[in-house]
Amino acid sequence: MNDASPQPAAPATSAPTTPASSTEPPAAAAPADSTVAPAVASPAAPATPTASEAPEASALFTPVSLGALELRNRLVMAPLTRLRAGKDDGVPGDLAVEHYRQRASLGLIVTEGTWPVREGRTWYGQPGIETAEQQAGWARVADAVHAEGGLIAMQIMHGGRVSHPELTGTGRIVSADASAGSNPIRIAEGKVDPPVAEALTTDEVRKVIDGFVAAARRAVDAGMDAVELHGANGYLIHQFLAPASNHREDEYGGSPENRARLAVEVVTAVAAEIGAERTGIRLSPEHNIQGALETDPAERMRTYRALAEGIAPLRIAFVDVLHADPTSELVQMIREVSGAPLIANTGFGIITTRQGAARLVADGLADAVGVGRAAIANPDLARRWREGLGENEPDPGTFYSDGAEGYTDYPALDAG
Repeated sequence: MNDASPQPAAPATSAPTTPASSTEPPAAAAPADSTVAPAVASPAAPATPTASEAPEASALFTPVSLGALELRNRLVMAPLTRLRAGKDDGVPGDLAVEHYRQRASLGLIVTEGTWPVREGRTWYGQPGIETAEQQAGWARVADAVHAEGGLIAMQIMHGGRVSHPELTGTGRIVSADASAGSNPIRIAEGKVDPPVAEALTTDEVRKVIDGFVAAARRAVDAGMDAVELHGANGYLIHQFLAPASNHREDEYGGSPENRARLAVEVVTAVAAEIGAERTGIRLSPEHNIQGALETDPAERMRTYRALAEGIAPLRIAFVDVLHADPTSELVQMIREVSGAPLIANTGFGIITTRQGAARLVADGLADAVGVGRAAIANPDLARRWREGLGENEPDPGTFYSDGAEGYTDYPALDAG
């Protein structure tokens, strides 16, 4: 999960192996063509603080444009792995509809990581966007969020080697090279050693890109306002970016520019399908998680500069960057070179506070701020932060459990 505590114990069939970003606490019908669509607006918020607004948080409560999305405030619900979809079918149900509906007052919701193809599934209980049934489930979620005046983007996540043949159903797992991840994988019988992945062939890499494109089309056809491509936290796109998990010798490996190629090509292809103004990407440079290690500063800077330069001509909706220091040269380079608005998130180890989030926006270092744990525990977080009110505390023991507890039963404040 993003911006959340380390993984708690959970039932053998439901817990991720590590906190993840698409879902990690650390877990409108789209046009039929790909032409530029009109902006999607949520109800306007006042451009200046109201009398009841907490002064230190006022920067968060001004509108902001992220591509086609017109956010009423600058709070973004980070993608948080919650694993309440059907164990085998990946269809989001009534609980997901209610969970996301409750949090629609945030400027934008990003869903938990959603697999584009079965071979990209990482956990039991993780939702997908490959089938008509999954698309219909997500349409119910989007409709519920829109009925409350909110905006929602789907995070599309291919887990790559962070999986197991039992989960993928294809008899294998895949990655940039023939290597294993660094953490145990949870399957039906419990945690097992990570299996060794098959290296994708060059032709298979192109099929992976096609899978992202098809998933993005299904997402917007389900009513999602945008998609976020998961290029972070050690999953497939990140496995290509990181030198420790990419020892390829074709055009997708070797140099920093080649390692960034898959990310650039996925973003480019998805933007061509649904519009760049509805396309974002999540990155976690220097996070060094799940074996996707990026320890050489110069190499790291070259890789993410190549990525940023590659997507810059597209003018995508946003880059969502998980980094312990959003003010760092690396994060600000990605923002400046890509030309995309920045959603900043400090990740698993540093809890995002109202004051810290407001400072990033007020100082011009981020356009919006991703919030994880506080959004889990406070469905009315936007009101609480606007008015300086107290917060519910999240219960890590329910982050990855089944049912409504810790998912739809956190109380909102009475209206008043």
